[in-house]
Amino acid sequence: MRRVVITGVGPVSSIGIGAAEYATALRAGASGVAEIASFDASGFPHRMAGEVRDFHPEKYLRVLDPGEWGRTSLFAAAAARLAVEDAGIDPVVLAGARAAAVMGTTAGESQVLEEATRHAIAGGYANVPAELFDQVSASRISAAVSTELGLTGDALTMATACAASNYALAHAFDLIRIGEADYLLAGGADSVQQWLHAGFSKLGAVAEKVCSPFDKDRGGILTAEGGAALFVESLDSALARGARVYAEVLGAGITCDAVHMVAPDKDSIARCMRLALDEANVQPGQIDYISAHGTGTPTNDVVEFTAVRDVFGAAPPPISSTKSMLGHTMGAASGMAAIATVLGIRGSFLPPTINFTEADPALPGVDPVPNAAREARIDHAMVNGFAFGGNNAIVVLGRCDD
Repeated sequence: MRRVVITGVGPVSSIGIGAAEYATALRAGASGVAEIASFDASGFPHRMAGEVRDFHPEKYLRVLDPGEWGRTSLFAAAAARLAVEDAGIDPVVLAGARAAAVMGTTAGESQVLEEATRHAIAGGYANVPAELFDQVSASRISAAVSTELGLTGDALTMATACAASNYALAHAFDLIRIGEADYLLAGGADSVQQWLHAGFSKLGAVAEKVCSPFDKDRGGILTAEGGAALFVESLDSALARGARVYAEVLGAGITCDAVHMVAPDKDSIARCMRLALDEANVQPGQIDYISAHGTGTPTNDVVEFTAVRDVFGAAPPPISSTKSMLGHTMGAASGMAAIATVLGIRGSFLPPTINFTEADPALPGVDPVPNAAREARIDHAMVNGFAFGGNNAIVVLGRCDD
């Protein structure tokens, strides 16, 4: 079994694109939330979202023609290109190696279907540009990464919704440690979409202005978008090429409780945490920081933190949510959280939970790292990712001083 490390990160987010911008925004507690601009949201009661403004894919991509790919695929490919550049690996070496892409998503390229539908309503199916149908498949998300980077290994898209990036990172961890691949691009991507915003609005899960996880007056999620990619390889490989190591992937846990379509299950989440800790050979008391799923809905935050107390006891470690800054990037969410965590491990800081006023009394002992990043050494961290249908995936990361 080979040790597995992360040597490159590529965030494409509403608070910054690329490792340096993203880290600076995390430390500043920046917000990427603004009124929705990608579609007419005038009919919705709440109209804020975390869109990636001024995203120009041609600035980052060298191979793909942006006109031939959907927005979600372009997020994924740009994030992967950034992660490769951040890892400092020769693209020629990467293209000739056993390298693969595994990307997660919630809605795939559904915004392409929305565009096709608008054309059909306006002028019938004959009015729909044929190229839109080429862009629809969710498999295009990982294919975009492989095409952009010239990868010859598997191109796998995991549609496990809001936990999908953690599923992808866990799969990458497995492939690298057993020697089935030399390099992996793992992460996720999604776009702000009208139907998804409508769905969460109908559930009563969308906040009016801000996302405030763990706050007593929290009102729900804010839909968001972006791409997250992490460059994963063996420690031996990283040392041999003199790469900077952000963090080591120590273990992962995955559960599917299938108890309820949308309601999280505390016991299954706690079991997922224990599975991840067991595989990582890390005790609860060794975890210095938890990057929460932290959606900001009344139910999710209580269930997640109650599960945390079941595993960690009455004084759990600091737990913060990047969704307070980014909004909920769906299939990219746990990838964005993982990137924030490895930047925190490398830079010795805890990302904050912004928009925080007062802790919910139902969350005794919660330390959400309120409103400002905190300088702290992180030796071990846990990244939580939960999704509708009971899909839970948790990854344990550690400092690597080798």
